[in-house]
Amino acid sequence: MRPFKHLSIIAICLAIGTLSAPAKAATATITFLLVNDIYEMSAQKMADGKERGGFARLAAVVKAERASGRHVVFAHGGDTLSPSLMSGLDHGAHIMTLTNIVRPDAFAPGNHEFDFGKAVFLQRMAEARFPLYAANLRGPDGTPLQGFRDRNIITLDGVRIGITGAAYDGTPRTSNPGDLKFLPTVGTTVAQAETLRREGADFVLAVVHAERGQTLDMMLTRKIDLVLSGHNHNLYINFDGRNGIVESSHDAHYVVAVDVTIDVSEHEGRRRTTWWPEFRVIDTAGVTPDPDVAAVVAKYEAELSQQMDVAIATTAVTLDSRNATVRSGEAAIGDLITDAMRELSQTDAAVINGGSIRAGKVYAPGAKITRRDVLAELPFGNRVVTLTLTGEELHQALENGLAQLPHSGGRFPQVSGISLIAEISRPPGQRIVSITVAGVPLDPARRYRVATNDFLARGGDGYTTFAQAKPLLPIDDSPLLANEVMVYLRRIGTVHTGVEGRITLR
Repeated sequence: MRPFKHLSIIAICLAIGTLSAPAKAATATITFLLVNDIYEMSAQKMADGKERGGFARLAAVVKAERASGRHVVFAHGGDTLSPSLMSGLDHGAHIMTLTNIVRPDAFAPGNHEFDFGKAVFLQRMAEARFPLYAANLRGPDGTPLQGFRDRNIITLDGVRIGITGAAYDGTPRTSNPGDLKFLPTVGTTVAQAETLRREGADFVLAVVHAERGQTLDMMLTRKIDLVLSGHNHNLYINFDGRNGIVESSHDAHYVVAVDVTIDVSEHEGRRRTTWWPEFRVIDTAGVTPDPDVAAVVAKYEAELSQQMDVAIATTAVTLDSRNATVRSGEAAIGDLITDAMRELSQTDAAVINGGSIRAGKVYAPGAKITRRDVLAELPFGNRVVTLTLTGEELHQALENGLAQLPHSGGRFPQVSGISLIAEISRPPGQRIVSITVAGVPLDPARRYRVATNDFLARGGDGYTTFAQAKPLLPIDDSPLLANEVMVYLRRIGTVHTGVEGRITLR
């Protein structure tokens, strides 16, 4: 009997050992797919001569990934309702139609979703046929918005994937959300991740529209496994062996796929997750556009072409965009364009270079102005960039603009919110004898918000002080100048602003 007793003890020990060893609970193979900051419905020709991006190519990528046999979680990192020429006409309705076709599994709104105001944002989001996430977005009374989720758990092959999302918390200073409230992105997202863990998530995904520094802060908390982000317009992948961040360029030029196998094991009632990513950068230059989506885009492009010849305003004054006018003195058309920039950007002043106004045309009083006219005057696809400058820096920039006089030059400034007097006989850099902003003498130490175009913001035409200032928004994320002028013209209906003495040359 004694040998059997020893065997029983051995068997019990083996059984205890087996029970205490980790047991595999679930395994799922998943592709996380990201697009963000997609404004243009059509492909764009790039510097290498290839066409990239657009919804037809994006749709083809998503369709192929979903047909691969893997689970696919397709995320949209926000910024899409604006800016584009078509969005200026329909407030992003065509974008919502196209996004409903590609159907993300998670969407987090960016700042440009609010460009047309709170009512349009709510209308477009109500049209969405896909899940909306924004844990940090609240109504004026502090309650969640209808249709939005703070978080959710989906189960794929027994693996519980927790999803949360956040809108861009800088939206109140960069767009027009009205009385909607934005909680801090990092703190809110991390708190949601912790809640998801308590609710049983094995893996946490955050889909956010956020600054790079914010996503790095999220990553370093170790609470979120993978952050899929928009806003920065970069192709960016960061994995430190524990957590990851992905940004997928913009306009679907590239789409990033993150392939992971997630293994979940159980040990003494606790679940443990292991995973490792493989990153695939899909260059859409090599993607055949989806024909069905391409047909929808072509319909919208035809509609846009027709709308270009529709009159949006009438001028009651002469507008002269000839080189000799806009490159050597104040021009009424320069006043008009910069007024649009200053008012819509809500800045103290606006400055552009006369060389950015290109049609070389005279509009007599009573002439109709069409959208095509605006594009002819502003053909470079420039964006409106908001900078913060000291009064001294603004003074230096304006001196640069006058430096070529008496010879005309493309750098000559057209301005709004500013009045200046300059003595051309004085040396370049010392010509301005007085400047006012909003009727008040310029304070060299005060900081002013100034709207300009992206060419000058990068230091073009010698505006180096502009290049040293940090834009309020990334340049590629800023509004289209032509769009802003069209919106302004449609708002005022009739142009009454002539030459007002904003720039006096003696």
